[in-house]
Amino acid sequence: MKRDDYLERILRARVYDVALESPLELAPGLSKRLGNRLLLKREDLQPVFSFKLRGAYNKMAALPAARLAQGVIAASAGNHAQGVALAAQKLGCRAVIVMPVTTPRIKVEAVAARGAEVVLHGDSYSDAYARAMQLKRRRGLSFVHPYDDPEVIAGQGTIGMEILRQHTRPIHAVFVPVGGGGLIAGIASYIKRLRPRVKIIGVEPTDADAMARSLKAGRRVKLEQVGLFADGVAVKQVGKETFALCRRLVDDMVLVDTDEICAAIKDVFEDTRVVLEPSGALAIAGAKAYVERGAMRGRTLVAVASGANTNFDRLRFIAEQAELGEHREAILAVTIPERPGSFKKFCATLGARSITEFNYRIAGSKEAHIFVGVEVQQREQTARIVRNLERHGLTALDLSDNEMATLHLRHMVGGRAPWSGERRATRAANELLYRFEFPERPGALMRFLSSLRSDWNISLFHYRNQGADYGRVLVGIQVPPDEMREFRRFLAELGYPFADETRNPAYRLFLG
Repeated sequence: MKRDDYLERILRARVYDVALESPLELAPGLSKRLGNRLLLKREDLQPVFSFKLRGAYNKMAALPAARLAQGVIAASAGNHAQGVALAAQKLGCRAVIVMPVTTPRIKVEAVAARGAEVVLHGDSYSDAYARAMQLKRRRGLSFVHPYDDPEVIAGQGTIGMEILRQHTRPIHAVFVPVGGGGLIAGIASYIKRLRPRVKIIGVEPTDADAMARSLKAGRRVKLEQVGLFADGVAVKQVGKETFALCRRLVDDMVLVDTDEICAAIKDVFEDTRVVLEPSGALAIAGAKAYVERGAMRGRTLVAVASGANTNFDRLRFIAEQAELGEHREAILAVTIPERPGSFKKFCATLGARSITEFNYRIAGSKEAHIFVGVEVQQREQTARIVRNLERHGLTALDLSDNEMATLHLRHMVGGRAPWSGERRATRAANELLYRFEFPERPGALMRFLSSLRSDWNISLFHYRNQGADYGRVLVGIQVPPDEMREFRRFLAELGYPFADETRNPAYRLFLG
């Protein structure tokens, strides 16, 4: 399809029966910090709190009356589902929505509340899509694709039309979250046609980067698995049509991690008092990373705040990770002599800094280990703190980027294994420490536990439900040396992602 065809499609797209022209607002706090003027395209203010209703309604309104009367079906992690459900409600037709089991409850309930039939299936969009195709054939329904359809792309493209209408002065770049590519393909199709010098920059999570990999390879790449934290963009393979458009129209891709997404959610909340969902804050996180990478100043940037459908119980995890994502908290392990006055010396050396966490337990006759969180303004301050402590004769280890330490160890300090008393050997002899991940859902922890073998003793176990996409478990397992080959075979067959933390210095200091 030619670019001009998309311009025409976007201009005649039927979206305003259900969608509003969302505001383009200055983010004052973020703009000041970034040294650039950052404008937020507030798609979180749509009736379904997401941009997805634009494409869904435009597609369904274009269906012949006979096909519409038979009903529609869609596969979605949530926001497209709500758009289809609202469109079906408005057009008076039946809608069936297949959603991954991992979809936040708030989205599932919102879809059902609009009268759609909800079918939960699989862990990702790809799983839900396969099931939707089965039901489509069986029930004779019309499929409403979440991104790889010209009418859906055109509906999302109306956002680009509004951006140029709302801001007629120069724009350096527009940042767009990318899942399957429908949103960025639509926005780019319009903006590049009218103002080709405006950069279109896609943003993806580091663990769901199908578009970035595809553009680099020059072909569509299918990921074996995707991270589910930003569930709205958890897509294993981008669309054919969206990829073709992005190859021509997208200038750059930026990847951000979970901590950076959480920090962006906090940033937007401080400017707007609105809590975006992880995929909704993706473009803001990308804009921040892009500015830091390019050291720009005084430019006008636009970021699409694409949605605000977040489970309340996920906020705890977001809040904890936000400080790390903005490098506002340093996590340190400090070793001090176990003698009178050492603790006071440590506190004096640390100075008048805000302490976010402090854990201490006597460890032996000569040394004590302290686990401490310190508020900082930027990453460079952490290095200065470590150097200052070491100048005063204290051994300090920066654990700020140590995932095991920040997710688990901080809640377990003091759990060192006791001595057996018989041969002065620890009761946790032959202990191996492993970190496992599994998709978080009701009953997932019990399924994980049932998969562990009973013939090796569990000497340590830590799990904390944080409202995140994956359950994270830290497990100590006592495996005799002559059974290591069998243990490695067990890990390979288990089917869960894992990491060996046995040699992690934080483990040796506090738990080993």
